[in-house]
Order: sequence, then structure tokens, then C-alpha cells
Amino acid sequence: MFDFEEKIKDSFARQKFMNFIGGKVVKVEDGFCEIHLPFKEELTQQHGFFHAGVISTLADNAAGYAAFSKMDANSSILTVEFKLNLMSPGDGEMLIAKAKVLKSGKTLTICRADVFVIKNGKEKLCAAAQSTLIQLHNQDDN
Repeated sequence: MFDFEEKIKDSFARQKFMNFIGGKVVKVEDGFCEIHLPFKEELTQQHGFFHAGVISTLADNAAGYAAFSKMDANSSILTVEFKLNLMSPGDGEMLIAKAKVLKSGKTLTICRADVFVIKNGKEKLCAAAQSTLIQLHNQDDN
């Protein structure tokens, strides 16, 4: 088995948008990924909450890398379907996205990602996503 953790961290480091907004991969396991994003005013919408696009980005990335951990060493990955339910405002100091693989197939992988907002030391679920990701074979650029 290959070192999926190193491959995921290398791929994540190439994501200029995640670097721009300040996202960090904090945990990668087989079929699981956790990403943190501290609050910045530039990431808010008109009420001062984390923007839904930012919440969605974290859910998509966490699910993608959870799925990627189950894929072949010489593969690449893309999201092909994504559904997000926003359940409460992203009102807090940090977002935490936690994703796990629900089913890993030869080509498609289904993941669930939950995004939590941390405020005053308390974690609250603000969004849940389900994603379908495709494994692309023989790609050099992940």
C-alpha cells in the first residue's frame, strides 16, 4: 500500500485557493479527512458569518481527500456530484470539516462530510454534504 497521507498533503499544498483562505489538513486516515479553517473577515457574507461558499469548499475538499485515501497510488480525483445542506449559520471562530467514505468502488466513491463551526469553545454542526467522487487512472497531476 502506498503512503496516501503524503500524497494527500502534497495535493492539498498545490491547491492555491485553500492556501489563500487558510485551510489546513489536520488529520488524514484511511477513509477519513479533517480540515480546519480559522475565521477571517474576508471569508464572511453580509451578516458576518462564514460564507456558504467557504463552508461548501471545506466540505468538498474533506470529502475529496477522504475518498482519495482509498484510491490507487497512480490515480487522480474529481468531484462529480455534491449536495450540501446548510443547517445553521457559520457563526464562530473556526470551521472544521470532517469527512468519511461511505462506499468506495472501483471508479466512484461516496462520502459524507460534516462541517462544524466552533464558537466560544462549543462545536455546532452547520452543514452536511454527500459527495460522489471519481477516480481517474494514470494521472500525474492530482
